[in-house]
Amino acid sequence: MGTPNNSYGQILKATTLVGGSQVINILIGIVRTKFMAVLLGPSGLGLMGMYQTIIGMVGNVTGLGIGSSGVRQIAEAAGSGDDVRIARTVYVLRRVAIFLGLFGMFITVALSYPLSLFTFGNSNHAWAIALLGITLFLGSVSGGQAALIQGMRRIKDLATMNVLGAFFGTVLSIPIIYFWKEAGIVPSIILVSFMAILPSWWYARKIKIPRLYLTFKDIITEARGLVSLGLAFMASSVMTAGVLYLIRMLILRELGMESVGLYQAASTLSTIYIGIVLNAMGMDFYPRLTEVAKENSTVNRMVNEQTEVGLLVATPGLLLTLTFAPYVIHIFYSSKFIPAYELLRWQILGIFLRVVAWPLGFVLLAKGLGRTFFWTELAWHALHVGLVWLGMRFFGFEGIGIAFFILYVTYTMGIFLVVFRISGFRWSEGVMRKACILMSVIAVLFLFPYLLKDVFATWINAVISFFVTAYCLKTLHSLVGPAWIGELRDKVKDCFNFVKA
Repeated sequence: MGTPNNSYGQILKATTLVGGSQVINILIGIVRTKFMAVLLGPSGLGLMGMYQTIIGMVGNVTGLGIGSSGVRQIAEAAGSGDDVRIARTVYVLRRVAIFLGLFGMFITVALSYPLSLFTFGNSNHAWAIALLGITLFLGSVSGGQAALIQGMRRIKDLATMNVLGAFFGTVLSIPIIYFWKEAGIVPSIILVSFMAILPSWWYARKIKIPRLYLTFKDIITEARGLVSLGLAFMASSVMTAGVLYLIRMLILRELGMESVGLYQAASTLSTIYIGIVLNAMGMDFYPRLTEVAKENSTVNRMVNEQTEVGLLVATPGLLLTLTFAPYVIHIFYSSKFIPAYELLRWQILGIFLRVVAWPLGFVLLAKGLGRTFFWTELAWHALHVGLVWLGMRFFGFEGIGIAFFILYVTYTMGIFLVVFRISGFRWSEGVMRKACILMSVIAVLFLFPYLLKDVFATWINAVISFFVTAYCLKTLHSLVGPAWIGELRDKVKDCFNFVKA
């Protein structure tokens, strides 16, 4: 498995690659979100969020989780070095993805009327929901291609693919919203999905897979393992989409469509930076963990390393978001979205704990413990809905953020106990020390706006964020070693020299 420094370097390399692509995606997202917010307003953005939630929920049911299970199956086959096994998995994955995409599109059309009636209280949105079924076919096909790329650990290709899809989707969707306003929401969502499929096809075809022919019986046999594991992923995805749907429904019923838009704005901003860290875990950490899933000592070491790097990379971004939240909201959206500020602050506290808990969830997936994963996710999601309902009852809109924070306090303790029983996992002393220090700093920055005037609180928080960022960078340097930093610097220089040439 290599030395600890090499392992830390691999984690940071994946985070850097994914992070670079995510920074570009963030810049693209700023442009897209700004246009959408200004052109549509909170209500229009809320409507777009409702459409995306409905389609996401149907897609998660009909997709059977084969995108995620495909990553594990391909990573496992790649670890064996058996080209025929890899080819069989890819052959079946692609065909199952096409079939499930068509199935999802058909189901969306069939259920469009009742979904509109249940969600909005009328049938006015039935045609829009039916048309959005196209995105399930496009998403299923591109998801199958992405699973191949991720399973083979071609992280650079995966990062580039995501950037290209986001860029072309944004460039083409903004004019539609500009000219058609709310009437352009559905075409813009479809166009974004279509643009995602092109780069996924291009990079997937670069992977040389041996040609083979499987009979229908062979495909069914191979698909059983893919779908069997995928059902656990599907159940989790369905619960996630269902919870998002129920939460938006609760907000819509209790506080109105404008609050749905504010909730979406806060949720997007709270996760936009942390996506760099969590996506890196999914893209690189998960396949690596799958290869050593039977070795508990190695699994536990890798989880601690991933958590440590995750904390050091995530904290500076969370601190800056917490410090400049009102300005960030204004830049990303508009002054109409400023009420999302208090919700965003509470979500930042929960997101920090999410970084701590996230690597633990991958242990269940890497070991193929689908049933345990399902029940853990079910308990967590049920708690989330209950906390949001109580939060709104007692604290109004801000209560949604308080519920999110309490949720992750509970989830972090719960998932630790589950993984401890499975692999004997314990957080290392170094991880515990860093987590306590950084969480204390975030808590202080959270409290200052309540104790000081806004301007003073912002300046003090900015200074603290600067010193904590320096600490995180220094600690990362000590973990990966000067040689890795030098290698990264040389690669950056080579890239600039190539561009100049």
